[in-house]
Parts: sequence; C-alpha cells; structure tokens
Amino acid sequence: MATRRLLDEPERLRRALSPVRRRILARLREPASAAQLAAEFDMPRQRIGYHLRELEAHGLVELVEERRRRGFVERVLRAGAEAYVVDPDVLGERRADVDDLDRHAAEHLLGVTSRTVRDVTRMQTAAEQEGTRLLTFTVETEVRFAQPGDVHRFTDALAAAIGEVVAAFDTPDGRPYRVVGTGHPAPRRSDETEQSGEDT
Repeated sequence: MATRRLLDEPERLRRALSPVRRRILARLREPASAAQLAAEFDMPRQRIGYHLRELEAHGLVELVEERRRRGFVERVLRAGAEAYVVDPDVLGERRADVDDLDRHAAEHLLGVTSRTVRDVTRMQTAAEQEGTRLLTFTVETEVRFAQPGDVHRFTDALAAAIGEVVAAFDTPDGRPYRVVGTGHPAPRRSDETEQSGEDT
C-alpha cells in the first residue's frame, strides 16, 4: 500500500469525499470484506457493496484476496493508500472579492503551493514504489514586521541572500531542486485553537 496518493481529478475526489466513503477508506487501511464492514458500520451489505464498487472503479481501493464461502466468493479489499492528498486546484475557484494586488500575490502563492503539493506527492509515491527515498528539505521560521514596508525590504534581502547561496552550490550538470520561499500572515492564536479543536 502506498503511504499517500494524490487526488487531482474532480470526479475521483467527489467519489472519495462523502462521509460514508471517508469512513470506509479509513477503515480499509486494514483489509476487510463488505460483510465485515456492514457489521462494523451497522449498514446493509448491499449499500456497503455499492460504495466499495464505486471506490474500486476509481482506483481508491484494491482487491487483496478472494475467499470461497458457501455458495459465493467473498472479496477482501483495502485502501490504495494510507492517506489521500487533495490537490488544491480541484477544490474550486479562488475568491474574487479582494483587492487586485493582494489577490494576485495570494493566488500566486496558492498556485506555487498547489504545484508543490502535487509534485512532491507524485514523486513520493513513485519513490515508495521503487523502494527509494525522496530527499527533500524544509526551512520554516517566523518573523515579526514593525511596518508593512518591512515586508518588501525583507523580501529583497532574502532574495539576495538566496541568490548568493544558489550561486555557491549550483552545478550545471547537477540534480535540479526547486526552492520556494513564501510568506503569509501567521494565524491568530484564536484561529490556531479553533483549528486544533476541529482536528480532535
């Protein structure tokens, strides 16, 4: 089973995100049959079977084995991945009711972030299938700006510093890495508390 899989097709995403199917995918991190799921979820076996067929048709669950029972064959399935990563690009249009300059900057950040999620998820999945390790790095920090204009000066200084480091390490025939530097306002403490509560 892959550690994670990217959901980047709207139809596949729609199939996966109903509450019942999310429960099924979470349960199928460990293999189970329709009969087992029906008993655990207290739902008709036919309804569970319908959801399993839909998930299987879209590559979200996979057959593990078939067991011969009295008069029928019991199919045991499991999720195709331990976790599914949703490509932000398929979640709908961005907000259009913000200032033009801010909207452009924010949308560019979201676009870069979406591409990073998509590319890293695909490469991580490929690396797992090949039995190799995807080498990545992350640098994260927080800075407090006294004035809005400091953001622009900081960005210029950071770009210059990164340019010097890149020049020192860049090799024409080396393995290319994409380095992305972004900044956005940190969530207020109340926002972080609410998000934490939603996850529990």
